[in-house]
Amino acid sequence: MIVDGSSPLPLKRRRFTNIDSMEAASAKAKLAAAKEKFGREIHVFETEGPSPIQNEVPSTEESDDFYEFTAEDYHQVMATKKEDNYLKTRKTREAEEAARRSRVTKAVIRVRFPDNHTLEVTFHPSETIQCLYDLIMKVISRPDLPFYLYTTPPKKQIKDMTLDIFSAGFIPGAIVYFSYDLPKGDDATAADSAAFLLDEVTSLKGLEVIAGAEQAEAIQSAPEPGVGASTVPFPIAQTSKPSEKKPGRP
Repeated sequence: MIVDGSSPLPLKRRRFTNIDSMEAASAKAKLAAAKEKFGREIHVFETEGPSPIQNEVPSTEESDDFYEFTAEDYHQVMATKKEDNYLKTRKTREAEEAARRSRVTKAVIRVRFPDNHTLEVTFHPSETIQCLYDLIMKVISRPDLPFYLYTTPPKKQIKDMTLDIFSAGFIPGAIVYFSYDLPKGDDATAADSAAFLLDEVTSLKGLEVIAGAEQAEAIQSAPEPGVGASTVPFPIAQTSKPSEKKPGRP
């Protein structure tokens, strides 16, 4: 692209701003349509680098020793606790839990798939794990195949669907992993080699960045405080030095 040197700079900025505005409007429309269809605001992004479990069946993802809860992990978790729960009464623990529940209003859950795609969804802490499973059934390409979710470390399959997000410890956010629940064989290999998410869901990848470009452009193009104002400093009153008295005659 050749830009004429005689063109004023503000016109060039407005031209790029208009293009970004159209892209941002299109991205916002796609995100709004997805929210209306799936009932939630979802975001999709791709992690960098190949996943260690890509194109592998769930039974051979990693050995159980890889997810073993070591003594170092135990001491690290214990070090983060500020108070000992066994020193508190039952009413005190219930009151503190109720206070924590009232302060937390949302939980951001990220579901990672073996093909390096991540689905990010926001839930209310009072919603159950079943709500997360129901959403995944809507966005995956093969809802007819059995699957499960797990956390790590240590590797633990999420089984209790009646547990709410808060009680599961997924606040203020958590990362869970997706895996097909298939025996080792050709079917499992074919399932893991195909796309995990629907094409319309994968197409949402990176749209939240484009949707926020218009707002970022407006912030960047806003005049800085003091621009255009007079830079002449205020007059500073100078105090006259006291006149030196001539030494008198002795």
